[in-house]
Amino acid sequence: MGMDQWRRGSAQIRWRTKHTVSSGQKCPPGKGLESIAPLVQSVEETPDPIPTTIKGTIPTWINGSFLRNGPGKFEFGKDRYTHWFDGMAMMHRFHLCDGNVTYSSRFLQSDSYVQNSEKNRIVVSEFGTLAMPDPCKNIFARFFSRFSVPKSTDNASVNFVKYKGDYYVSTETNYMRRVDPQSLETKEKVDWSQYIAVNSATAHPHYDRDGATYNMGNSFGKSGFFYNIIRVPPPEENAAKEDSADLTGATVICSIRAAEPRKPSYYHSFVMSENYIVFIEQPIKLDLLKFMLYQIQGKSFHKVMTWEPQCETIFHLVDKHTGEESEVRYRAAPMFTLHQINAFEDNGMLVMDMCCGDDGEVIGDFTLENLRRGAGEEMDKFYNSLCRNLPRRYVLPLTVDKETPLDQNLVTGYKATAKKTKAKEVYMTHEELYDDELLQYGGLEFPQINYDQYNGKPYRYFYSCGFGHCFSDSLLKMDVHTKELKVWRYPGLYPSEPVFVASPKATEEDDGVVLSVIITPREEKSTFLLILDAKTFTELGRAEVPVNIPYGTHGVFNLKG
Repeated sequence: MGMDQWRRGSAQIRWRTKHTVSSGQKCPPGKGLESIAPLVQSVEETPDPIPTTIKGTIPTWINGSFLRNGPGKFEFGKDRYTHWFDGMAMMHRFHLCDGNVTYSSRFLQSDSYVQNSEKNRIVVSEFGTLAMPDPCKNIFARFFSRFSVPKSTDNASVNFVKYKGDYYVSTETNYMRRVDPQSLETKEKVDWSQYIAVNSATAHPHYDRDGATYNMGNSFGKSGFFYNIIRVPPPEENAAKEDSADLTGATVICSIRAAEPRKPSYYHSFVMSENYIVFIEQPIKLDLLKFMLYQIQGKSFHKVMTWEPQCETIFHLVDKHTGEESEVRYRAAPMFTLHQINAFEDNGMLVMDMCCGDDGEVIGDFTLENLRRGAGEEMDKFYNSLCRNLPRRYVLPLTVDKETPLDQNLVTGYKATAKKTKAKEVYMTHEELYDDELLQYGGLEFPQINYDQYNGKPYRYFYSCGFGHCFSDSLLKMDVHTKELKVWRYPGLYPSEPVFVASPKATEEDDGVVLSVIITPREEKSTFLLILDAKTFTELGRAEVPVNIPYGTHGVFNLKG
């Protein structure tokens, strides 16, 4: 299950004061929006690399592969998926070498994909689509199949991730799939629960400079529900490399008990700085009782999630090296976040930048029916019901103890505040990390930075998508020091998450290029890979691909090609 969008920021803010303006209300409404239905249609795979047509110049120093993931098939036989997240995972590869680009794509050969293909109907339940019992079974077998616990899907359509040097595609269940990043061949299915006591993991791990990978996963049992921080060690330098998945040495370094054991929070990512991990317990709740009953009731998974703004947001601070959780409880007003931008430590404070919204009633709305609405009034109505996510900065004081005074702002040098309200409790307010110019682009999401050099460190720039439509319709570069924007935007063109690639002799943070796949609903087979100069945010070149590509989720650049 992947979750990379947001909803209804205008109607459901009764819990706030009359004077509060939600993130959705700040942005201008959409009017006369075009149909994006062609961006969520099934496509054919292109397993053998094909050439592209180059316009402009592709810098010859870019050598490697831009890998992307996302849903690419939305029906089997007469069965149709309900939700965008349900589509079968399709992997894309743009290989750049000496100024030339080739393109290939393959469907992930997940158990879900293979079984659905063999039966020519949907036999594995996904996030928003419940697989119906086999019509060939007798009435008693169909009845009892309703009471069986559904297996988690391995339709890993959210992201490419790395563990010990190997690439995997990931969603948010306990299953990943190892893949060959050059041929896009599907390799073995990996079950997290075979290595450590978790039954899920996010599709957004963080990477340390020593090669270790950190992630988060859930576990629950008689003793309660826990959010677990996972560490997978770096590959051993002299170990013989076998062609098989290797998560040996994976450990849970910290288990955080859920505030409500029967209603834990949903999370899509987490915060990591050089020495700390912060887990954000937000008011999007999973009802575990509903979760256990949802198949019997004939409901899909997204029906068990609720936005509960009467609950505050809790930030759990964990020492990355010892796994020790701080006794201080950091609180803030209810908010909803999917993606961290960056975090760093500064003079006894932890600065955390992330994309946030004021309404978490998000995920269920991205049904294929909604995304395929007609142009004009119907599409406008759906888009204007969605939340907008905007960049925010929270600053968490690291040295709070018995001597810390009450009700004094503990933050210096930033507009965000943090006040100790009682023993072991701190209440935080955020700084808006943008100027009003951003609002005309519909807020932003899918943030990326110069990760290799600046993750967990003080930084200046991030790149993201603007959302003037239900899918991103602009690329943005934000200077977090000045809050100034640089923008790439053209009517009818819908970019993917921008990924930064540093130039080989880079001396500045934004020395390099930004890669994004551009698709359009206006013309068949008009996809292109866009290469922007990261410093000026102007186009250097594009590689045109004569195939249709659907709207996707996340991607990475693989230097090894």
